[in-house]
Amino acid sequence: MEIISFLLVIILFNTKGSLARCLPACSCVDDRHGRSLVCMEDGAFGAIPENLPGDLTKIRIEKSHFTEIPRGAFSITKLLENLWLNFNDITVINSKGLEGLGNLSELRLQGNKLRSVPWTAFEDTPVLKILDLKHNQLDVLPEHALKFLPGLTYLDLSFNRLTVISKEVFQNWPLYQKLQNMEEREAMASGPNVVLALHDNAWLCDCRLKGFVEFIISLSPPIILMNSYLTCSGPDFKAGKFFHEIELQACVKPAVSTTTANVSRPLGSNVTLQCVAKARPDPAVWWTYGLKIIRGFPESQERVAEDTIKSILVIPSVRMADHGVYTCTAVNFIGNSSANVLLDVQSAVSSQPPHLPGFPGAPSAGDENVFIDIRISKQTVRGISIEWFAALEHPSETWFTIHFGQSGTAKKETTYIGPGIHSYSVSDLMPATKYEICVTLKNQMPRPGQCIVFVTGSDITEMEQREKLIHIVVVVLAMVLAVPIGMYACTTDTKFACLEVIRKTWKNRQRESSSSGAEHDRQGTFDSLQAASDEGLVNKDSSEERKAQRRCER
Repeated sequence: MEIISFLLVIILFNTKGSLARCLPACSCVDDRHGRSLVCMEDGAFGAIPENLPGDLTKIRIEKSHFTEIPRGAFSITKLLENLWLNFNDITVINSKGLEGLGNLSELRLQGNKLRSVPWTAFEDTPVLKILDLKHNQLDVLPEHALKFLPGLTYLDLSFNRLTVISKEVFQNWPLYQKLQNMEEREAMASGPNVVLALHDNAWLCDCRLKGFVEFIISLSPPIILMNSYLTCSGPDFKAGKFFHEIELQACVKPAVSTTTANVSRPLGSNVTLQCVAKARPDPAVWWTYGLKIIRGFPESQERVAEDTIKSILVIPSVRMADHGVYTCTAVNFIGNSSANVLLDVQSAVSSQPPHLPGFPGAPSAGDENVFIDIRISKQTVRGISIEWFAALEHPSETWFTIHFGQSGTAKKETTYIGPGIHSYSVSDLMPATKYEICVTLKNQMPRPGQCIVFVTGSDITEMEQREKLIHIVVVVLAMVLAVPIGMYACTTDTKFACLEVIRKTWKNRQRESSSSGAEHDRQGTFDSLQAASDEGLVNKDSSEERKAQRRCER
């Protein structure tokens, strides 16, 4: 009898010790699979508890409304195999939030508020088999997402906000790579299936989804879809269609055209301008006058084909001030394109059409020798912006012309800029290319001192966005052809403080300027420079140039 009583005391003691290590508002259960912690009380914790028992093999904390999985949140529970954190308010997972979970095989995060996941965090969970992320707000799946999930047999991404997925997501998945080997496929066919749940997302069925749709259609065991009827949410003319009902084509840069490049209308009449933009995916289309987007006139768009959009701009009761160049621009993630329409407003009291700003007309004698100071003011991801200054007699009436293209080509693209505007941006630049951009008055041809030559870098980096973008690095900010000493300093300064210095130097240098052969030598030297050494061009200035530069900077 004494022995039985002693054993009962030991059992009771162990039970109390075990229960004592359980957290408040939670229950702990021991079974043949190990020890479990279950916390289901609404609002029990404001954050993941720090004093978790170290012998847990399963944790289930739901409805506690904490927002973050911080670094090493479960590092003390190294035996953990199942982690359920459903229906909380998790928005952030630290990249080391799963640190120490080398035995974790199941992670469930259903019903949280995740917009992104640090997929590299799964390097700390090499044996993970089940990952449940349904009913979150994920809108992007990067190309490396599955790279660290080689043993995954269940992935649920349903009921999220995914629109576009690259086929590289699955091509980088180690499991999928194994299945490309016929022997591996035959070996795995007899084993458990790999289940993917991808339904009820906002799939945008345009050219960007082409690779993913082809992947989905080609799936066969051991990889299967939980719901094989994936549907399109957009664009509108494909909404509701199943993946197997659509055929997607490759993406194409926009091409813009107009029915006519010149429109002539009498004063007071209504004018309709049209352009057609063909592109995949659908481009954003807008009209500009000068450098300003037109918002005061009615503009409408209609689809004329699956990959073609017509834009219609209506100008009611045209005035003389409405004459000029109207530009239709279309942009998608691949590039952009534009087309111009020249509107000529005919005056009822004049038999001669008015001269259109920015178009051929005899320049005044005072315009011919106007000095224009031009510089690169800003570098963007895919292009540059320039600014210029010109000493003008009538600045409110003077139009400028931008000449832009690859250096060395005779024909350049021209853009007409209205009065009062002194900046311009170019985009969609190609890497490792030399460009030239010039600013002139009205329809004049570029003269020495009105151009900048620059070179783009050869870097191509993948931005963490839905598409790959070309990263442009301007390695030569300015290399002006036949320009006065000190111009380089001014084109890289943020002020126009050098203008007076340049004017004085220019007058002196005009008499000493070399012939066209010397200019050719300078250009030849420029061509021979490598991109890696271009940034050293400033150090090659003469002592006189450095003095002028220092005076400018002051």
